[in-house]
Amino acid sequence: MSETDTGAALSAGGREIVISRVIDAPRELVFEAFTQVRHLSRWWGPHGFTTTTRAFEFRAGGVWEFVMHGPDGTDYPEWITWTEIVSPERIAILHGEYSDDPNTFESVLTFEPIGQTTRVEMRAVFATEELRDEAVRKHGAIEGGRQTLAGLAAYVADLARDAQAR
Repeated sequence: MSETDTGAALSAGGREIVISRVIDAPRELVFEAFTQVRHLSRWWGPHGFTTTTRAFEFRAGGVWEFVMHGPDGTDYPEWITWTEIVSPERIAILHGEYSDDPNTFESVLTFEPIGQTTRVEMRAVFATEELRDEAVRKHGAIEGGRQTLAGLAAYVADLARDAQAR
């Protein structure tokens, strides 16, 4: 699989979305891009979106509160609580629009080393099949996830080039 290959699937159980990508960078660098706000704000979100962070504390129980700004000028408030962090292998989160959002979903991100590359898998689990379907239909969750991982791949490729140039 090259760095541009992506996989996406809806689970047979009906509540999951799984998106993966092999990124041409070492696992530690890819994981770091998820753990520091200075990195996240540079690549997070689908193409054309930007991110403004309001609060960020990367630790189990910590919160990342941010706004995604769509290319059409629409603002999307977002809220993530980090529920588990196993560096540099795994991150588990709760993700919603705000802290008491009844439609919050769980995501687990895994970082698997494959030689000098890293396979990133994002597995989102929704409370119901209907909420999963709404995320796909209304918010473009599959394509947005693919684009987000593409942004991560491009960003860490730049980081890796900069590190080699030093």
